[in-house]
Amino acid sequence: MPAGSPKRVLCQGCGRPQRVCLCQALVAVHADIELIIWQDPTEAKHKLSTAPLLHKSLPNSQLLVGERFSYEQIFAATEPAHCALLYPLEAGQPVSVASRHKVTKLLLLDGTWKKVRRLLHLNPWLRELPFVRLAPQSVSRYAIRKSPREDGLSTIEAGVAALSWLDTGQDYSVILGVLERLVELQQQHTPENRRYRRS
Repeated sequence: MPAGSPKRVLCQGCGRPQRVCLCQALVAVHADIELIIWQDPTEAKHKLSTAPLLHKSLPNSQLLVGERFSYEQIFAATEPAHCALLYPLEAGQPVSVASRHKVTKLLLLDGTWKKVRRLLHLNPWLRELPFVRLAPQSVSRYAIRKSPREDGLSTIEAGVAALSWLDTGQDYSVILGVLERLVELQQQHTPENRRYRRS
């Protein structure tokens, strides 16, 4: 920002600049499952991160920022059988349809695929957790950041998809209205030739 320019005024509700406030699109949903969002420190600085919006949409969720945490810092005294990691691990114990009702705490790692793999490397205990693997049926609606994977989802989309699979009695899809508004506002302020388009 040039010297002498006024600071952007941030909305106290959504944390976004007031001219692109998202409060009217935020919908609070009570989840029986506690979602814990572990955000990579560099991802926390990204202005288009959807993790804070997911956190604000789920009043009983947690948003943690850091490179290393212990099991106890994340899950406290909860037994591993009731915890799950949202990540497509290559080995380990996936949460099954029959056992998904046992999950009371879900951990979501927030960052690019490269950053998330680094968190897994720094915290090897994560690979011991039961895990949830998503199988997206459509492309991401997050049309303002590029994913290296065709099946890549934004954090808010991944959280909604996982909670919807684990807790079929609640409608979490209403949360995604704030993502659509975020994309709409961002594209309004992005020149046509600089917009990223998903196929």
